[in-house]
Amino acid sequence: MAQHPAYTMAGLCAVGGAIGYAKGRSIPSLVAGASIGALYFYAGQRIKKNEDYGHELALAASSLLLFAMGPKALRTRAPVPITMSVLGTSAAAYYSKKTYESHYGV
Repeated sequence: MAQHPAYTMAGLCAVGGAIGYAKGRSIPSLVAGASIGALYFYAGQRIKKNEDYGHELALAASSLLLFAMGPKALRTRAPVPITMSVLGTSAAAYYSKKTYESHYGV
């Protein structure tokens, strides 16, 4: 069940990158959205198959999303960067908890 947030974030990142490209013709937004979405998707696959480092990979993708979109959200106050920053923060908190649980058996 822990793979569902990763799959959801994969889709949302891809859509967010596409919106960034559609609004401002920003190729970096498209590439970043697709790349981070692919990381989330791969993490979801690893979590689903109960392979090592799935939660850690999702946490890394969440942190990358947060640190990439956070400054842009503060600078522009645009809805898509703000939404992606909030989602990145939420996903980072969730996968931090899951990583802790998987390492310490809580």
